[in-house]
Amino acid sequence: MCPAHIVGWGMYVPERVMTNDELARTMDTTDEWIRTRTGIEERRIAGDGETTSSMATQAAWRALEVAGLRPSQVDLIIVATATPDYVFPATACLVQDALGAGNAAAFDLSAGCTGFVYALGVAVDMVAARDGPGQTPTALVIGAETLSRITDWNDRATCVLFGDGAGAVVVQANGSPGGVLSTFLGSDGSGGDLLYLPGGGSEEPASHRTVSERRHYVRMRGREVFRFAARAMPDAAHRALEQAGLAAADVALVIPHQANQRILEAAARMLNLPPERIYSNLQRYGNTSAASIPIALCEAVEEGLIQRDAVVVCVGFGAGLTWGATALRWSVPLPAAPPAWWERARYPLWQGYAAIRSVARRLMWWLLGRSVKD
Repeated sequence: MCPAHIVGWGMYVPERVMTNDELARTMDTTDEWIRTRTGIEERRIAGDGETTSSMATQAAWRALEVAGLRPSQVDLIIVATATPDYVFPATACLVQDALGAGNAAAFDLSAGCTGFVYALGVAVDMVAARDGPGQTPTALVIGAETLSRITDWNDRATCVLFGDGAGAVVVQANGSPGGVLSTFLGSDGSGGDLLYLPGGGSEEPASHRTVSERRHYVRMRGREVFRFAARAMPDAAHRALEQAGLAAADVALVIPHQANQRILEAAARMLNLPPERIYSNLQRYGNTSAASIPIALCEAVEEGLIQRDAVVVCVGFGAGLTWGATALRWSVPLPAAPPAWWERARYPLWQGYAAIRSVARRLMWWLLGRSVKD
């Protein structure tokens, strides 16, 4: 199988910024208390009309533009999320429609904050397996969350942590050296109740009781999660590097799940890496779950922290419990050459086409329904 490479990247965060001081005006907390315990200074909150699918779509368009690809060239869309627009249809299908990606299969993946690493591993295997003469299989891998919609804003232990956003990468299989070298994934369902949303599923369907008891919001046992994460992230990174025949000393940059600054510092110590090789944007966005790694990856690229042939490790942990890491050798020349004006102009046209296509297909389904007799 040919190696799979990240050839495009993009991110989207809402305009609305919620600072620690704003939270301190509504509950018993302070900016200092939040910063010293988490490293978070502010987070982004989705506005009216913004959803997981709309943010995922924005990130996907930006990733396609960096890759220089049309939506019709995408074969697969995976959205990693714990906050889908609906239980069904899949958020990935909504993104497929919004992009006008008529040739793409689409599905969601739920692995908590490790979701992006899981989705990237699945996409890499799928595009590599489909590679053949004259083919360039292409996947969009997106992490997107609207955690503000499942956050209990009366619970100081959790509401200070989470934010909203989306990040996306384009993955292609080709014969170039480098790319994704290995992926390690792990899970332990015995810790499922350490971080979960109890209400709304088949075990506790929505009812007056689940609403009144606020069981449709995130519940977390923070100390246990912290201890788990401090062990799981460095272990996953080591295993992915070992599978790739590399060591921690070979790593140029680690892109970890952005959960808590103390966890990032503990991971750096266990990996025996200096702090500057552990990327953090936690202070700006908080914990965006499955979106945190692709958002951080995009910002690290834009900041010039990743260069061609650099070894990068993406590593995360999350609800499930799940954990995982991907080791890759960056294969795209950086900084990327800016596209010509006519290349940039294509994307608004494709966005307009996608909107028209969506309306036309919805009209088709309506007409088909009218043609069926009772």
